[in-house]
Amino acid sequence: MSKVYDIINQRITDLLEQGTVPWHKPWNASTNYPMNLISKKEYRGINIFILASSPYSSPYWMTFKQVQDKGGHVTKGEKSMPVIFWKWLDRKEDDPVTGKIPMLRYYNVFNLEQVEGVSAPVPEETANDHQPLPLPEEIFKNMPQRPELKFGGNRAYYSPSLDYIQLPHLSTFDTSEEYYSTLFHEITHATGHQSRLARKSILEPSYFGSHEYSKEELVAEMGAAFLSGYCGTENVTIENSAAYIQGWLKALKNDKTLLIHASAQAQKAADFILNRKGGESEESEELAA
Repeated sequence: MSKVYDIINQRITDLLEQGTVPWHKPWNASTNYPMNLISKKEYRGINIFILASSPYSSPYWMTFKQVQDKGGHVTKGEKSMPVIFWKWLDRKEDDPVTGKIPMLRYYNVFNLEQVEGVSAPVPEETANDHQPLPLPEEIFKNMPQRPELKFGGNRAYYSPSLDYIQLPHLSTFDTSEEYYSTLFHEITHATGHQSRLARKSILEPSYFGSHEYSKEELVAEMGAAFLSGYCGTENVTIENSAAYIQGWLKALKNDKTLLIHASAQAQKAADFILNRKGGESEESEELAA
């Protein structure tokens, strides 16, 4: 059983270290829950976070044997994801108080997009009919040296090494405002690239929970708030953002200058995105140094 815990904890830790917080998702996953293709049962608990954080847009997963039984095969080089299964067993001789003991197992599964020779069920039409918002869309399109924007999957992130942003499709978000709030968060990250503002927290490798990692997340959240305010769009994810920021603040509670420095860099990032030449004040220049 300890091996199962180790595998799942390592997977979550790996995601966090990559900058992915599986439970921080402003887009709608309720109609696209990961499920087993054969049993049609939705995964539950920690399995949702593990599978939904993958880069695949298909909600369907199978074990290697299930793929073979369907006449397909896993594409060469693809790696599986772990999922857990547990239930209570009636074993009075093992636990005389409750009469039950937990049985915990793990399985390796593959997404349908990692498989060849197996067809997907005909999807139901569940996408929202959101329309792009003119001003936020204009801000992104007019951003100087803007990074490439890719769509698909269930993750939102910025890749510093490859300089691109990945987002779920607009139609998968609950509202257009949430989509643009997420986009603003990621393009704020992108301003730290060497070709733009060359921010230390983007240029230098950092680990989850470190000072620079936490500071960069604050910069991105504040930058998104600045840009949402500029657009006059309600930041409908403000409660999530506040909870998100609070986690970093706990790790940096002894750094009394954190908010001041992070907000100065967030303002500088927002000015860059809005193409405001010489928009920083002397104060913000000094604080961001």
